[in-house]
Amino acid sequence: MPKLRATVLVTVLLCAAALVTGCTNLVDGRAVSVYDDPFKVAGLPTTNGPSGPRGGVPDSSLTAVNGDGSATDALALNAIEDIQTYWRGAFGKEFQGEFAPVDKLISWNAKAQRGESLEFCKESTFHLVNAAYCRLDNSIGWDRSVLLPTIEDTFGKMSVVMVLAHEYGHAVQAMAKIVAPRDPVIVKEQQADCFAGAFIRNVAEGKSKHFTINTSEGLNQVLAATVAIRDSNPDDPESVHGSAFERVTAVQIGFTDGPKGCKGIDIDEINTRRGNLPQSFNGDQGRGEYEVTKDVLVELTKALAFILPIKPEPTYTYSGAKIDCRGGKPTPPVSYCPTTNTIATDLPELAKRGQSNADDSDPLPIKVTGDYNAYVAFIARYTLAVQKSHNQSLVGAKAGLRAACLSGVVTGKLAQPGRSPAQGDISLAAGDLDEAVSGLLSDGFAASDADGQTVPSGFSRVDAFRAGVLNGENTCMSRYS
Repeated sequence: MPKLRATVLVTVLLCAAALVTGCTNLVDGRAVSVYDDPFKVAGLPTTNGPSGPRGGVPDSSLTAVNGDGSATDALALNAIEDIQTYWRGAFGKEFQGEFAPVDKLISWNAKAQRGESLEFCKESTFHLVNAAYCRLDNSIGWDRSVLLPTIEDTFGKMSVVMVLAHEYGHAVQAMAKIVAPRDPVIVKEQQADCFAGAFIRNVAEGKSKHFTINTSEGLNQVLAATVAIRDSNPDDPESVHGSAFERVTAVQIGFTDGPKGCKGIDIDEINTRRGNLPQSFNGDQGRGEYEVTKDVLVELTKALAFILPIKPEPTYTYSGAKIDCRGGKPTPPVSYCPTTNTIATDLPELAKRGQSNADDSDPLPIKVTGDYNAYVAFIARYTLAVQKSHNQSLVGAKAGLRAACLSGVVTGKLAQPGRSPAQGDISLAAGDLDEAVSGLLSDGFAASDADGQTVPSGFSRVDAFRAGVLNGENTCMSRYS
């Protein structure tokens, strides 16, 4: 039987410590759970307002070497100014010493002729499609012609801000002396992701001069950009940033806990999160991607019955998702009818959902697709049957988040060896959780209730899924009770 793909990440430390019952923030000196309200995002209200540059605010007075006065450069300079303002206030609260802005900002045109290029960090900017922090001279540079416009066109202006906040995170690392040159690159990268998340929280709280972001679609797009620039091939020696699941986790740690949580990211913490899951496609000829078929789904039902056993087990049909269900609604491509305890699947449509775009030429896919997009949708409908067995409501925000969380439980367990053939001949390989995270950020089907409705915050959907991967069924039931 085919082996589904799994991410290099299973265990996640969301509050810089093992997540047992959920994270808390301090509000007026008292601990407040950030999960009490499913319509909040790490303690902030879910908002639907504007996301991007504020209107009527003068552009920054900062300048960039070789800048051209373009709208892209103005966006970057406004971002740098607000990021620096944030760190002026936040740095001294967590680190020794005083904050000092980066010494130099550099803009270049990667499309320019070789003779028009300049040097950034001892490298020519000729065809250099990148944005980076240079430790050698404490500078930040960016390509204004290809990279930043592509990110903006695909994911919006706030994703450009996010990229620059990540690069400024490297400057903070150097200033705070919390990493050494010999530290693994992945530690530096995930810390920088975390620091970027802390700044984005500052924007979400309305404290940024030039920018605003809503905590629904706006934040979803920023996280989707993080997924797009993941390390897509764990076997590539240049894979030093982490999987999508890892990078989103790092951003969420910063967004939830601020710079304090980021300080806890080191190689031991990263290795703990990764656990013992497969981290390579070695020996997997299909590189984790296989056709979604009825035979595979039957094996998956066996695994579901073993991982989250319920009595009576659901009845399965594979001839369509539009079933007649009293008190229920169809949710193609997979539906659950509570009155008959039936899971009905439109197999051709589910297979379409599971088609991989890994070979597409698009370097920044809006959504990362693959077979696990299909399987997690099927798993999520089974989790509604689990909730029904616990006499829980199957409609509403908490039902959807429980579905996401329980789907995470199943996903984590599918990576564990030791099941007999009767318990489902199906397992995971590198990459599946990236597909799951991308789907949760886009349409959120795996975090939807029995009517197909989900909370607007992709952040909350991913967070629920991850809690299940890490902590198991009890956490899902207690957190979203």
